[in-house]
Amino acid sequence: MNRFRNHVVRAGLEALYFSGAHVLLRPILSGIGSIFMLHHVRPPRDIEFQPNQHLEVAPEFLRAVLTHLRSRDIDIISMDEVHRRLIERNFSRRFVCFTLDDGYRDNRDFALPVMREFDAPFTIHVTSDYAEGTGGLWWIALEMVLARASLIEVKTGGILTRFEAHNLAAKQVAFDRLHDWFRGLPSEHDVAREIGALCARHGVDEQAICPDLCMSWDELKLVAADPLVTIGAHSISHSSLAKQSEQSASEEMKVSRARIENALQRPVLHFAYPYGDKDAASRREFALARAAGFITAVTTRPGVIFPESAERLTALPRVSLNGNFQDTRILPMLTSGFASAIRNGFRRVDAA
Repeated sequence: MNRFRNHVVRAGLEALYFSGAHVLLRPILSGIGSIFMLHHVRPPRDIEFQPNQHLEVAPEFLRAVLTHLRSRDIDIISMDEVHRRLIERNFSRRFVCFTLDDGYRDNRDFALPVMREFDAPFTIHVTSDYAEGTGGLWWIALEMVLARASLIEVKTGGILTRFEAHNLAAKQVAFDRLHDWFRGLPSEHDVAREIGALCARHGVDEQAICPDLCMSWDELKLVAADPLVTIGAHSISHSSLAKQSEQSASEEMKVSRARIENALQRPVLHFAYPYGDKDAASRREFALARAAGFITAVTTRPGVIFPESAERLTALPRVSLNGNFQDTRILPMLTSGFASAIRNGFRRVDAA
């Protein structure tokens, strides 16, 4: 289903590109700027089954994005500067801000060198458990399980369900269904229990995933010392805050901030909601982020920044740089705001 959806979206983007509609509507839809969302930046992997490919872009594509922005004379600014421009209502120049979620080591190895080429600031939102080397990245563990399995058995709703995984198409279907099931589990404890059982049955070393992919505190200290880098928070455990009690959700924000500040000895003023969609963060979480002392917080809700966003600083939308659509032809649409406006129902601010 996801593969079909990707083909549909790609075809739609290409149709929009050739229609030129994004050019005509740019003055209306582009707002005052955009916050780009990334996760992994690394060279393409030479493996067949990559259901999480949407979460990674190649360094060459990132370079193409930056080249495009510079050619359009669009400011590339930090989250601190985004905040300043919004509260001061300084909308004289359009801007883009880059944010990278989770704290992957490839952010240092591949994103940072490219950003340095363009003197482009960016923010890394760090999940503090990942920096500790103890966090769970269940979507990556699920990918690893399905890559080696031909049959998966799990109890969903108390019923044993079997998922065929004998070829790439079957593996993708199984991944999509299991991904949705994991996202729908009541708590992160349930997620940890179920993915742990799957990994144990199929010989995947779940505990090695986080240290293998994510930067440690010592590594983050060196990265944070670069003047282009801002470090933000992304919770303690990367859990869905909306599923937690108000106290637990607040602690996820406050404790993650305190941990990062203590480890890196620098203020942490910006937050990214784990998962970040409407099911994971809404009005309660937006208020909790303000109460926790964050001056901005970003969602994964699609959209660009409008002047009205100054009233919703802890509910800021982002534009995803999706690894399934690494085509330079779509870049004018990303900065025009047309693609995100369609996904967002043409609402200027979506902060409910």
